[in-house]
Amino acid sequence: MIKGIIFDLDGVLVFTDEYHYLAWQKVFDKYNLFFDRNMNQKLRGVSRKESLEIVLRENKISMDETQKEKLLKEKNDIYIQFLEEKLTPEVIPQTTREVLSSLREKGFKLAIGSSSKNTPLILKRTELLPYFDAISDGNMIQNSKPDPEVFLKAASLLHLSPQECVVVEDGEAGIVAAIRGGFMPFGIGKEISPSLPYRPISSLNDLLCFNF
Repeated sequence: MIKGIIFDLDGVLVFTDEYHYLAWQKVFDKYNLFFDRNMNQKLRGVSRKESLEIVLRENKISMDETQKEKLLKEKNDIYIQFLEEKLTPEVIPQTTREVLSSLREKGFKLAIGSSSKNTPLILKRTELLPYFDAISDGNMIQNSKPDPEVFLKAASLLHLSPQECVVVEDGEAGIVAAIRGGFMPFGIGKEISPSLPYRPISSLNDLLCFNF
């Protein structure tokens, strides 16, 4: 019996993909690294550090750890600036809040399971924090998706087993993480391979139609 629903944050509840892309693009241009929107799709759902490793592999170059940390800090500073300047409660569709409220009224426990270390800032800026019983984010884990750690942590905070939880994701890494963790995965969007065993949904409203 499903008792909890764990949501990825970016791409499911909020949409800051463009801010990520623009921040990465600005930094990679500075360091003369090739980066485009197609490559950006490979970064969905993974940590900032792993995102950098992907781009370095694509460019077939290496950096020492000091260079990596410098670049990562520059990227995050730019991204946070975008969040503080542009991210407001109004950017979240009213239907998102209505779905979250309805799910809580139905008795489900709700959690965030996000690899982003900026999760607290995003939830604060969008005023979504009150909807959730637990927050599991990049500040609490050692391994990013497709490792299931962030979802296992969320389930633990809800005092539920993975078998009692649904995970809602928009990226393949997140779907794989949910499967590996023993969760029921729901996928939203078009970036997930149909070969993976998950339940596709077109919007969060579809969650209200399932008899868990």
